[in-house]
Amino acid sequence: MMLTENDVVLCHVDDLKEGDTKGFLENEAGQDLLFVVKFNDEFYGWRNACPHVNNAPMAWRKDAYMDAKKQHVACHAHGALFEPGSGLCIQGPCLGKTLEKVPVYVNSIGMVSILLTDIN
Repeated sequence: MMLTENDVVLCHVDDLKEGDTKGFLENEAGQDLLFVVKFNDEFYGWRNACPHVNNAPMAWRKDAYMDAKKQHVACHAHGALFEPGSGLCIQGPCLGKTLEKVPVYVNSIGMVSILLTDIN
């Protein structure tokens, strides 16, 4: 995939290790609008918004979106756990709901990006 003016480059594939997460595009309150998870050598993008309470931000500190075992995305405000690849809540107050997906693209040189149209 070639980059266009609608692409926002987030990072390089080597910037995230297995089980790592990284937030991007801070809003006016200093909270990430979205985050990327590297899980099973795949990259997944999610909005930083728990489906439980008014789309509350999920990390307890910068880039801390996974549980301690780095197996599930966690909402540290509500204790909810989500599958990293599907966004499905498997534990907590929003059981059965899903995170809002942000499609992530990886080009031939390993740049991870999103489309502006996918975040507006």
